Order: sequence, then structure tokens, then C-alpha cells
Amino acid sequence: MKIRIIIFFCLLVSGSFYSFAETYKYRVQLKDKSVTTFSIENPKEFLSDRALERRQRQGISVDSTDLPVCQAYIDRLVEQGGEYLMQSKWNNTVLMLIQNEETAERFKMNPFVVDVRKVWISPDTIFPRNKDRKKEVTNKWKKTDEYYGVAANQIKIHHGDSLHNSGFRGEGMHVAVIDAGYYNVDKMKFFRKLHILGTKDFVNPDSDIYAEHNHGLKVLSCMAVNMPNVMVGSAPEASYWLLRSEDNDTEQPAEEDYWAAAVEFADSAGVDVVNTSLGYYSFDNVEDNYKYRDLDGRTSLMSRSACMAANKGMLIVCSAGNSGASSWKKITPPGDADGVLTVGAVNVDRVNADFSSIGNTADGRIKPDVMAVGFHSGVAGTNGGTSYGNGTSFASPIFCGLVTCLWQACPWLTVKELIDVVHRSSDRYDYPDNIFGYGITDIWKAYQIGLEMKKQ
Repeated sequence: MKIRIIIFFCLLVSGSFYSFAETYKYRVQLKDKSVTTFSIENPKEFLSDRALERRQRQGISVDSTDLPVCQAYIDRLVEQGGEYLMQSKWNNTVLMLIQNEETAERFKMNPFVVDVRKVWISPDTIFPRNKDRKKEVTNKWKKTDEYYGVAANQIKIHHGDSLHNSGFRGEGMHVAVIDAGYYNVDKMKFFRKLHILGTKDFVNPDSDIYAEHNHGLKVLSCMAVNMPNVMVGSAPEASYWLLRSEDNDTEQPAEEDYWAAAVEFADSAGVDVVNTSLGYYSFDNVEDNYKYRDLDGRTSLMSRSACMAANKGMLIVCSAGNSGASSWKKITPPGDADGVLTVGAVNVDRVNADFSSIGNTADGRIKPDVMAVGFHSGVAGTNGGTSYGNGTSFASPIFCGLVTCLWQACPWLTVKELIDVVHRSSDRYDYPDNIFGYGITDIWKAYQIGLEMKKQ
């Protein structure tokens, strides 16, 4: 997701950037897990109690995909000159940092290696973060007569206020936000009531996640701000993990590896719902770009991981993408994944935004799933005040928070049942298309359907 262009221009003008010697990251596909030291009979060694409880509640068994990658294989790759960075146990891959490409050739000689792919070359420039960021925060805003403040229209278009007024505001639900950074969240009064479960950066473990890009700040605010008459988000009482997988300095396939590791971390921590307002179809190296035929939910590593997360009992809510008015036009992975809720953008008059990416998938599934306000959406600004933003990036968390509250209200639903309820309570359910999907969801109607299902 190319959100670094403005930053690049500003720093190019100022002449302020850093350069480094070239290094590489390779995705190594492993053959099996035959020498693992873990066992599915002892899942507490690699999954939290909360993760196991979520599976049990939905009738999902622990299987071999849950087992961590074999440590013996990782050790051998390290002996051959690689530095281990992270793994995807669901895809049985590891991401290795190497200093020269001859090391990758050595990797290929191992009998336990199926494939080796270069997914990252160190960029020419690494842009410095703002050391004086905290000075930007003024924490000033204007109160309104409306309880939801600047977020009123984006909540009420779904009748989310009815669900909130019935006591379902996300309490007890764990939400992971996988994004690009959470600029100044730690200094904003907007978030003083926010219950942060933890933070983790999969791009650079040594970073200050609150000094990275502001995209995650705005996304998080759509759900988590709880300042009556100024701004109230769609799940103001939920608990949040703040995870970073978007590399602001470059656009390369390794970001899919970061995302896969992040969503697996969320699963192991027992997260209920994940919002990701990220998507990838084009990269710095055009040879890595996806094609329309790749939108099958299986080609992209990110899409495979999103589908797997759904099979593990997590609800994944993702943005459709902002390519509707460009030559690409289509949704971006992981929005093509099966079993996830892909959200497009409308304005408050229920008209689709021209930038909102369209479906369907290459194998004919309806996408996007639903629509939410992504034009002139109320968000938090970097100064701690209110602002507005355009993009499916904001439609996704607005809807994600509401469906989180719905699941709080109807905990007996499985992920598949929850998505079905959302579809059935949307205004185009009887005639879905590749622009609106199933349409705009009445979340209060979804709650009523959920209650009826409990009685059956």
C-alpha cells in the first residue's frame, strides 16, 4: 500500500535520508514439519488459553498447521549464513535475511527446502522518523451536540447506535489492528480510555511504533476513540493489539510475510477480530505485481493467511482497496480471500466512492462483501484533534468495530455464521454485485437475526 509517497517528496526536498549497504530477504518454503519438537496433543506450548477457547467455542480442532516451523530447519539455514527473522507456521515458510545471494543458492540445496524466493532488497533510502512528533499534539477539539461527534453519520448509517444503546460496545472483545504505525497515539487524550493489550512491530522490532506512519492512528480511531460529543468510534470499549506490518520505506513482497506473521501472532494471542486496512497488488519490482487472475484467494501469501485465520475462528475485516478509478480497478489481496469480510466505501448518502475497488474474485465470488462510509470519514488527526479522511482504509475499521460489537452480542455465532448474518442483513442481499457486494449492513437487523439463530 503506497502511503509513503508524500513522505518521500518532503524528505527529498529537504535532502534528509539515510542509505545502507544492500542486503536481501528470502522467503524459504519448507517441505514438512517432520522433526518438530511440538505436538498437537500439547497445544498450550504454542497457543494461548484464549486462542484454544475460541477454537473450542466454534468446534475447531488444533492441527498440524498450528505447529511452529521446525527449529532444526531454521538452525541449518542460520548455519548456512542466514539470519532468521520470522516464520509463518500456517504456510510453513521462514523469512531469512542474507548478505549475498550465494547464500540463497545454499538454501536450495537442502532436502527440506521446497522453494526459495527473493522478497526484499534493502532500499536506497530509509526515511528518518520525526523525533519531535509529540510537539504536534495539542489535544484540542470542539464539542458538538451529537453524542458520536464527527463519527455520527458513519455509525448511524448501519444503525450501530441501536446496538451500542443496548449495551454492546465491544467490551470483552479482543481486536488486532494490523497497519503501518500508530503515530502519536501514546500522547493523545482521545485514547486515554483505550485498553491496549500490547504492541508489536514485524517490520522493525526495534522501532517506536508510535513514531511510525499515521495511517494506523486514523484507522484505530474509527473504532477506538471514546470522547462523547467529540468522537466515539464503532467499538469504543473493545481491547486492542496494535501490530505493524506495513513497511513505509519500500513496497516489496516481504510485507506479506510480515502480515502473515502478524495475523498468526494475533491468533496465538486469542484475538477475536482483526482489522487490516492494507492491500498489495503492485510492488517496486513490477515482476512481482499481481494480475487479475491471481485474485483467487490462494495465490497471494497474505490471502492464504487470511483464509487460514478464518478457518482458525478469527474474523478478518479488510479494506477493498482504493483502485476503483485507476487502471487496476479491482480489489487487492487479501480482499480476495475466502471467509473474510472485504469492505468498500460509500459516502453518507449511500453512493459508492469512485475510488472504491471492485470485484469480483477471479473464481467468481462476490467481493466486496459490504460497504461502509469511507468518504469524508471522521478520524483522529495527528495533533490529537478531529479530522476527516477518504479511503476504504476507514470504511473497514468503521464496519469492523460494529461487527465486533455484533459478535459480542451474539457470541454463539461461528465466523462463517457471523459473515452470513452480515450478508443477510445488508440492503442488496437479494441482488449483490461487484461494486456494492451485498450492500450496506443494518447491524441492528443482524443482531435480530442472530437472536433468532440462537433460538433454533
